[in-house]
Amino acid sequence: MYLLFLVLQSVLLTVGSCPSQCSCSDGVKGKLELRWVQCRGPGLRYIPANAPADTVRLRLENTLVSRVPRAAFYNLSQLRFLWLTYNCITSVHPSSFLNLRSLHELRLDGNLLSAFPWEGLRDAPLLRTLGLHNNRLSSLPAQAALFLPNVTYLDLSSNRLTMLPAELLNLWFPRTGREGGLVKIKILGLHDNPWLCNCEISMVRSLSMSRGSLVVLIDQMLTCSKSIDGPTVEVPGKETSHCIRLSVKPAATTVISSLGSNVILRCDATGFPTPTLTWIKTSTYSGCCPPDTPENIEPLPKNLKSFLQVSPGVGLRWSVISLSGLSLRDAGEYRCQARNTAGIAEANIKLKVVGVIGGAHPTTNKLVQAQLKTSFKLYRPDTI
Repeated sequence: MYLLFLVLQSVLLTVGSCPSQCSCSDGVKGKLELRWVQCRGPGLRYIPANAPADTVRLRLENTLVSRVPRAAFYNLSQLRFLWLTYNCITSVHPSSFLNLRSLHELRLDGNLLSAFPWEGLRDAPLLRTLGLHNNRLSSLPAQAALFLPNVTYLDLSSNRLTMLPAELLNLWFPRTGREGGLVKIKILGLHDNPWLCNCEISMVRSLSMSRGSLVVLIDQMLTCSKSIDGPTVEVPGKETSHCIRLSVKPAATTVISSLGSNVILRCDATGFPTPTLTWIKTSTYSGCCPPDTPENIEPLPKNLKSFLQVSPGVGLRWSVISLSGLSLRDAGEYRCQARNTAGIAEANIKLKVVGVIGGAHPTTNKLVQAQLKTSFKLYRPDTI
């Protein structure tokens, strides 16, 4: 009912009307008229609900507006630029940006936000610029990366941020070959935050300064501290040499084994801090099992327990999983995922099960025994 009311309201709005305490004007870009609406002053406490439906740019600043409610701009489907700067906004509803599918630029600089509804950006798929400068943000959730893939300008400066999630690092600095299509330069504002001195913040500065980097920092002067309340110092360049991005390499990308046999899947990871490894079965092969048998239904993806996980040295770790008495149900794709504070890396292994039960070749069993022997030889409890 609420959305129906908004639709009816948008129909009743006249194109030529202008909210009180606002000024409206038409700019011209070629043959296209672009309507501007600008509202300012301490007399405004709420977002105007009657802005012209053909508004392309809306600027609301220096007001006493304290919150952005649900579907606040629903009737402004043509809106491309939304500036809500230097107000008193403390909260933004997750559905504030409903129907803003043409929005390119959103600025909320100079407000009092301690949190931002990142999931709300799903309603603005064309968003390229997001300004959150000079707020009170103290944390960045890992899921924020899910809603920022198309944003090329992100200003998070002058907040209270202390840590960068690894997911954002992977978004800003994708590994070669993992990003398809046209690659665009990203501009980031991260300065004037009390970052903790760790690999993420050091790597951002180092990688942004590397040759050919597609990331540009608005200000290279990043400061960090050893603790949240400790004194801040400039992020030292030499610390970045101790932060190594993750790399995962499987022993084999495809493994073919016989029904009833035993098999070991192994992957090796490098990175600093020393990564941890997780095994996940992500898919099975179609037609492997009778679909109408409940016991054959396997919920995927599914985390698997490592048979061994060993760190032979700083920055190195390898892991194996052991599968015994292979059945057709074991066939599928297995993912080895490495994770540390510098990021996440993955490698996939395809396991194919063939032949007749009991038909495992003697050399296969010898290989499995040799791998197990080597694994136990390298195993040291103090290194896991």
